[in-house]
Amino acid sequence: MTPTLDQLNDASAVRAGVWLTGLYEHSPWITDAALAQRPFRSLAEFKHAMVRIVHEAGREPQLALIRAHPELAGKAMATGSLTAESGSEQSKAGLTSCTPQELARIQQLNADYSAKFGFPFVLAVRGPRGNGLAKQEIMDTFERRLSNPADFELDECLRNIHRIAELRLNDRMGLTPALGNQVWDWQEELGQYSDPGYAEKGQLTVTYLTDAHRSAAALIAQTMRDSGFDEIGMDAVGNVVGRYKAAAPGAKTLMTGSHYDTVRNGGKYDGRLGIFVPIACVAELKRQSKRLPFDFEVIAFAEEEGQRYKATFLGSGALIGQFNPAWLDQKDADGVSMREAMQHAGLPATLEAIAALQRQPADYLGFVEVHIEQGPVLNTLGIPLGVVTSINGGVRYLCEVSGMASHAGTTPMNARRDAAVAVAELALYVEKRAARDGDSVGTIGMLQVPGGSINVVPGRCHFSLDLRAPVDPQRDALVTDVLAELQAICKRRGLGFTAEEAMRAAAAPSAPAWQQRWERAVDSLGVPLYRMPSGAGHDAMKLHEVMPQAMLFVRGQNAGISHNPLESTTSDDIDLAVRAFLHLLDGLDA
Repeated sequence: MTPTLDQLNDASAVRAGVWLTGLYEHSPWITDAALAQRPFRSLAEFKHAMVRIVHEAGREPQLALIRAHPELAGKAMATGSLTAESGSEQSKAGLTSCTPQELARIQQLNADYSAKFGFPFVLAVRGPRGNGLAKQEIMDTFERRLSNPADFELDECLRNIHRIAELRLNDRMGLTPALGNQVWDWQEELGQYSDPGYAEKGQLTVTYLTDAHRSAAALIAQTMRDSGFDEIGMDAVGNVVGRYKAAAPGAKTLMTGSHYDTVRNGGKYDGRLGIFVPIACVAELKRQSKRLPFDFEVIAFAEEEGQRYKATFLGSGALIGQFNPAWLDQKDADGVSMREAMQHAGLPATLEAIAALQRQPADYLGFVEVHIEQGPVLNTLGIPLGVVTSINGGVRYLCEVSGMASHAGTTPMNARRDAAVAVAELALYVEKRAARDGDSVGTIGMLQVPGGSINVVPGRCHFSLDLRAPVDPQRDALVTDVLAELQAICKRRGLGFTAEEAMRAAAAPSAPAWQQRWERAVDSLGVPLYRMPSGAGHDAMKLHEVMPQAMLFVRGQNAGISHNPLESTTSDDIDLAVRAFLHLLDGLDA
């Protein structure tokens, strides 16, 4: 039988245990401990309870859990001793029908992995969509993870074990994350468009107003039509704008959305998740013949990344009256001006048309945005959703320390004026000082010795500083301390320095009322409530300047990597995000 959540909550421990047999490979202690915590409000809450039990068990039980899993295409498969669940999963992934060459390669990977880590490689071969990974994807993942540090790889195995258990639990309970699957499929379809030079390599790159960008816009617009939007159009900067009208005319509007351009060789979810999640909400509202007491405006912003032209946040900035007229004459690497690109795309390319896009804040309730986290926090914690408290403010500097170049062999250590060592000392200070705040971050991402030589003490060192914090006073205190330390280091070492500010962006704290709405939405799903700042910039930063805003993060896979082809999330986590958004919409009065 397929039990309901209520039946699972009410059943005896023995009966419930029978229903859940095999959820974790040869490890019933996990489900037994979780069942002792009943009742659960949702399957998501039950899933996280099991994650927490494994996390709190300690390393030895965790290692035993990993070692309870069979190798992929290994001895257990050859002898027919796989559990029914593992056998089905490996069969559906095609691992029972490998060519001799594929089998030899996987067996070698198994041997190399076991020799390095001392436990078997574990991968949720059904993948983030639940419909299975291709054999080549499996082998590529195997090879990539062989280079991971041992402690990280152990945790990665546990994360995959929880994903395996999640999919098995879905099967047992008859749960299909239909809304998440739909968004997943839309993302895959949109990912087919990529700029020349990248498409041929299977890489995703979509920059402002290229043919791939225009094709992506057309697909988003069509998806809006298919989902039941009342109005769909493209504005003067290439934003795709869809509107689901209120139950009665004259209502205010809630705005949402994100960007559909990408970095070069980027991922499928950065920005785009925040377009398709609300589209899925509209499709569900339309299916239910339900109207909201406010207009719902979903905007796919044409540009956020600043890849083709130096015009970051062009799409969202135009809506608040921030479009630099000089941008129209800016040229890309091929000598094509933005004005020419706009005209080629059928846009008016006039300042008058762009200025007309500016929204009146009084007409809006606020702006909310869903975004993949772009970091490892939720992935590490095993939590699917995070509520954003603030988008970090940041300051960037381009710096130089100047000392004296001298012979590496003849200059005594106490007589050196080494510019690079000074910057190295500063880097250690930045690490320590940012950590002191708990949620500040500091990075020296570029460090160069111009004309450096292996046998010369560095006389100059160029470097960058990137300092961020959730609120501006905290950011400014970090900046003050770091620059003071730079000055002190250089004075002590007899060096000179320059620090040129290259960028300053204000923090964007979430509006308390909107943050609380996201919190109530997450709590309604039985998902642990986790609050966190955003270290990356988002379109919400621009809208924050004129209206209240708040964001919801969705857990990323592969250590939360972003701006990278490995960027991913699961259809189960997407499904939770859609349902959280629907809850927010349902609980909001105009």
